[in-house]
Amino acid sequence: MTAPAGPDIALYRRFPALRAIPRVRLCALPSPVMSAAAVHPRLWLKRDDLNADVFGGNKARSLEFLLGDVRPGDTVLTIGGKGSTHVLATATHARAIGASTIAMRWKHDMNPGAERVAELIAREAAGPVSANAVFAIARATAYRLRHRVHYVPLGGSTPLGALAQVNAGLELAEQIAAGALPSPARVVLPLGSGGTAAGLALGFAIAGLDIEVIGARVAPRIAANKRRVAALVRGARKLIMRVTGEQVARVPRGMVRVVHDVYGGAYGRPLPGADDAAGLLHESYGIRLDSTYSAKAFVAALACARGQDGPTLFWLTFDGRCLDAP
Repeated sequence: MTAPAGPDIALYRRFPALRAIPRVRLCALPSPVMSAAAVHPRLWLKRDDLNADVFGGNKARSLEFLLGDVRPGDTVLTIGGKGSTHVLATATHARAIGASTIAMRWKHDMNPGAERVAELIAREAAGPVSANAVFAIARATAYRLRHRVHYVPLGGSTPLGALAQVNAGLELAEQIAAGALPSPARVVLPLGSGGTAAGLALGFAIAGLDIEVIGARVAPRIAANKRRVAALVRGARKLIMRVTGEQVARVPRGMVRVVHDVYGGAYGRPLPGADDAAGLLHESYGIRLDSTYSAKAFVAALACARGQDGPTLFWLTFDGRCLDAP
């Protein structure tokens, strides 16, 4: 169910003027935090997989703004890989609003989780699967020239989409202040198109939190890199200042770090050993991780918890419930 945007999120409490930006309520926020001490005593989880009744995760947050001006009967166009969770989230939440989705996708290495996501996309969206990303992007460009659509870019990673992740960072700051968890030394999450990492870093900077944002790269360097994250930070910061007229804190140099050793060689290709790490979380808490994004990032989070001082927070961006959906 969707509902008009209300005054119930951390972003609005910090910047009331941002209520002027169209938003549709898709999520139940804040998403919970929990200790994962059964896996490691210094490990915590941000359960963003539970932020919506149907297909939660980081994409559901961004889509609250990206679909803010979509109305019943409209058509949404987006792009992504054959097993893209972004595409599935877009199509799922657009349908909840009453809109249809066209998805231009491309082939890539697949794993059982990605195959399951691709099956669900086929039920929710129309559109071809191209041989590669170049062809899919060209098809999307041509379609936009011929049809009136609401376009959601790759991963939903735009300054507007990143605004939802700024809210996530401010939300975590409120949970820390309320004593729900200790202030983490670092937050670890998958790094794909970069919007979530950018928004969290800016949110932490605005809240005055000294938290390192570690992006575990799960996509090719051309799409997943610090330069792209920095550009999204700048874009989101300028958007906030333009709408509110306020000065906004800058993200300190070095707050965002990208780790490359969990990539696995290709988008969608499982990382050797990641299933064993993911199994620890599933055995202890029943949480399902996917091989494309979250299992790889969890390897990085577990290494941080084991090898570095201070609490490590793993930001769970993927809603594993879809893997078992009928």
